[in-house]
Amino acid sequence: MRTLHYILFAVFIFIFLCAAQRHESSFSKEEKMIIGTDKDSIMRVWLTTNYEDSLFLRRKAKLLSEKEIRSSCFETLKKRMLYTVNDTVQPGVGIAAPQVGISRCLIAVQRFDKPGEPFEFYINPRLVYMSERKKVGKEGCLSIPDRMGMVARSTDIVVRYVDESTLQEKQDTVSGFTAVIFQHEIDHLSGILYIDKLSN
Repeated sequence: MRTLHYILFAVFIFIFLCAAQRHESSFSKEEKMIIGTDKDSIMRVWLTTNYEDSLFLRRKAKLLSEKEIRSSCFETLKKRMLYTVNDTVQPGVGIAAPQVGISRCLIAVQRFDKPGEPFEFYINPRLVYMSERKKVGKEGCLSIPDRMGMVARSTDIVVRYVDESTLQEKQDTVSGFTAVIFQHEIDHLSGILYIDKLSN
């Protein structure tokens, strides 16, 4: 009887582990095609001037799983996003994965508040604090060509995100122009564009 219990328990653990692996998502075939394998090339920026692109940019992005973060696709996506935002034809100060056709919660932000002003990536970022004090400033967007607008943004924020090395949550307090970039890029992950927040 005890042997039967051990067998049933082992079968239960096996089924549980198989189910857990199935639920741990990975990049889709379509996403892998968009990401590609050439790490040293720019990606097509999705534009509001294209109807299908515009609908895509309005989607809510999916969280990245541990499996996806550890994948070679993720590394390629980051490198290609960095090439894209640094494209000399149309450089930017930040970029979100949905802007290059990947509806996942990943952004790159130029840290003007750090020495050397490096671009840094943030996985599954979310704002956990936004100051009531706001400042109106001019914004543009790689996905909205030939247009600028005035937007009121919080001057100070706290952003929480997943650390790529440890897969643990971290948070950072950011102020000034860099805080504006974070707000702009995190909006993209909810399908929100700066033109939705234009100041009168």
